[in-house]
Amino acid sequence: MMDVVDSDELLRRIQRARTCAQEEVRAWRARGADLADADADGAGDARTRGIAYEAVLRVLDEIVTPGRSPEGI
Repeated sequence: MMDVVDSDELLRRIQRARTCAQEEVRAWRARGADLADADADGAGDARTRGIAYEAVLRVLDEIVTPGRSPEGI
């Protein structure tokens, strides 16, 4: 199925994805901090997942605002 999407709708979808990625970065950072003392493997996994979402966030930022440096993630 192919839907035709105008540029405004595409931008809204990208912005929703960006918001979701920001929430995931915060969640994985918090989880990593919570696990830091109790579970080193879990904390490492949380850091890795947080870094992955940071990369997604940087890409979405570059799409929405090309050339602008990222705000504090």
